[in-house]
Amino acid sequence: SCPVACNPHLFLTGFPSNPTPKSNCPYFPQWTYVASYKKNWNKPLKLTVMLSFFDQFMSPVFLGIPLVALALVLPWILLPAPASRWLNNRLLALQSWFINRFTQQLLLPISLGGHKWAALLTSLMLFLISLNMLGLLPYTFTPTTQLSLNMGFAVPLWLATVIIGMRNQPTIALGHLLPEGTPTPLIPVLIIIETISLFIRPLALGVRLTANLTAGHLLIQLIATAAFVLLPLMPAVAILTGTLLFLLTLLEVAVAMIQAYVFVL
Repeated sequence: SCPVACNPHLFLTGFPSNPTPKSNCPYFPQWTYVASYKKNWNKPLKLTVMLSFFDQFMSPVFLGIPLVALALVLPWILLPAPASRWLNNRLLALQSWFINRFTQQLLLPISLGGHKWAALLTSLMLFLISLNMLGLLPYTFTPTTQLSLNMGFAVPLWLATVIIGMRNQPTIALGHLLPEGTPTPLIPVLIIIETISLFIRPLALGVRLTANLTAGHLLIQLIATAAFVLLPLMPAVAILTGTLLFLLTLLEVAVAMIQAYVFVL
């Protein structure tokens, strides 16, 4: 067993021949020893353990292949293929009901010309829900916690909608830069503000999704670590902490679905 895991503040007498102020723990590679020592070698050497909670957001690699590629392919494996029978199974019926309800809510305020986006937006939402839900499993990497992936989804879709709007209906598209009923002295200022808000919209989409998932996963890891540490010391408090962890996990499941829905709005 690791002596540092039992006692984070380990006092060692003596001094090594080749002192290294920082070295990795052989039992827990994510831990780092920070050795604070003085010139007097007869005094004890104090080692402090620092644990980084951001290691889970690093992209893991297996045999030189990024596991994020497997995570991007996995949703297509999980989603069932349509059947040719008149009566589908429960999973296909639930999936069809969910897709129809989402399509109705998304396309209800849009004209018939915008219904061509239904397949793209529905596929994107199901894809994001799959990634977010799979990321809640233990020892799995969540691709949507990476800002680069979220920006890769947000920027092309935002740019496509802006270009198509400017090409098909330029007057209406430019009219959104000036709210109706604006006083004349505020017109130049509001045009600048609306233009800036238009260009930062993809950044807001990507940062919102990244920040919500990252914060939730950090809270889950912190509370799970606290419950594991408190279990042998204070079992009653550990049970309460585990209950809080269960409720937080349910909240993160809801956040995973809501953030995917908000992303495509």
